[in-house]
Amino acid sequence: MKNGQQEDLKYRTRRFALAVIRLYTSLPRSTVSHVLGRQLLRSGTSVGAHYRESQRAKSNPDFISKIEGALQELEETGYWLELLRDSGFSNPERIEPLSAEANELTAIFVSVARTVKSRS
Repeated sequence: MKNGQQEDLKYRTRRFALAVIRLYTSLPRSTVSHVLGRQLLRSGTSVGAHYRESQRAKSNPDFISKIEGALQELEETGYWLELLRDSGFSNPERIEPLSAEANELTAIFVSVARTVKSRS
């Protein structure tokens, strides 16, 4: 990946994490929303951590492993977003932009992983 693309993903994953944090803080104060929100908070903020770890990978397999970790966290984040939306704890207008960004990041990371795998 080129340096500009790396910086863009570094920025996007950080911006994504901050949006997840803002959504979490806007949730109603209930036991169920707290449990769902904490799960979302953990997975949504882990995406950027996995991506940053991938930038220090020791080998292509190590890089792929870290990118696939980010993909797993994105998938889980999507699940918690769906539950928050469908349960009515957050309105769709707050959830949909995060879901769209999670889908875009997923497509990017899948493409990156495929490219690196094809070189190996």
